Amino acid sequence: MQGKSVLITGASRGIGAATARVFAKAGANVGLAARNVAQIEALAGEIGAQALALPCDVSDFDDVSAAVTACAERFGGLDVLIGNAGVIEPIAPMAESDVNAWGKVIDINLKGVYHGMRAAMPVMQAAGGGTILTVSSGAAHHALEGWSHYCASKAGAAMLTMCAHGEGAAHGIRAIGLSPGTVATEMQHQIKASGINPVSRLEWADHIPPDWPARALLWMCSPAADDWLGKEISLRDPAIRQQVGLR
Repeated sequence: MQGKSVLITGASRGIGAATARVFAKAGANVGLAARNVAQIEALAGEIGAQALALPCDVSDFDDVSAAVTACAERFGGLDVLIGNAGVIEPIAPMAESDVNAWGKVIDINLKGVYHGMRAAMPVMQAAGGGTILTVSSGAAHHALEGWSHYCASKAGAAMLTMCAHGEGAAHGIRAIGLSPGTVATEMQHQIKASGINPVSRLEWADHIPPDWPARALLWMCSPAADDWLGKEISLRDPAIRQQVGLR
């Protein structure tokens, strides 16, 4: 990844922040896109000149487009887009869900992924190619109580990744999804507090560390992951963990 340019959404914490550190260590320049300005500026300061803090609300296309432009201008192009930004609150049964809050999750988790692809694909096509990685979830394929917004948005994002592959492959664009399983991030505290569905009853030790999906995303930028183009890789698969080098 030496000298490559990578834009990471939801980079302020959790998987996004871990991914920024892993990619920077591998030699990449990293654009850190998130709403929490203080956190991404602190992370950029930690990483150094390889990092650029980009205040960005992924539900706003203009914000995402500006982040893509700024990243490409600063680092001379955009090689990788990682659509990681996602939220799960408020968790609630459909019959009790807040309509506006439900829609906001769709704006972030689904439209945010589309906004990233829409902004990045023309840049990548003009350069002859690039890689688009989407952080998915087992919830994209399994209905879970209280998670209708999250399940629907992740299922939609998985389909967007398939669409990006179908439309982008001829232009040199690699699109792959990653389903990491349950990860030890702030989201798990929110899930635990809800007390809804079996995931909330998992213990902290049951979750994998954030650097595992980060390392998997780095591996997915290599030709070793080409068998999964247009598909989704699951970190629950022991064979995948072995290929990535996770123990």
